[in-house]
Amino acid sequence: QVHLVESGGGSVQAGGSLRLSCATSGYNYDNYCVAWFRQTPGEEREGVAAIDSGGTTGYAESVKGRFTISEDSAKKTLYLQMDSLKPEDTAMYYCAAGPYIPVSRMIPPPSWFNYWGQGTQVTVSA
Repeated sequence: QVHLVESGGGSVQAGGSLRLSCATSGYNYDNYCVAWFRQTPGEEREGVAAIDSGGTTGYAESVKGRFTISEDSAKKTLYLQMDSLKPEDTAMYYCAAGPYIPVSRMIPPPSWFNYWGQGTQVTVSA
């Protein structure tokens, strides 16, 4: 019943921008933490940005100042604005949701999220 669908990925040159969207349905969005993760082959899934039900945001150090997470709670849609993209940002990006997860200084680990989208590929060329 719960569905998360990412979109907005693509191929860009270094320094470019992309805006990812995650449309959600089937759960009480306002009680959930929603987040973006990314993963490359052979690597663990990495937390990129998260926002909890209280509006607290957290970012990976590697993306601070470049990425911005936001949401439209009425539309139950999550966004990730990515600016000043670098080749090392290349990855499959996933949105995730989980109930009653707080965001503090650390992005909650992937295991805390029980719903995931299918992913959208972001490729940044040098």
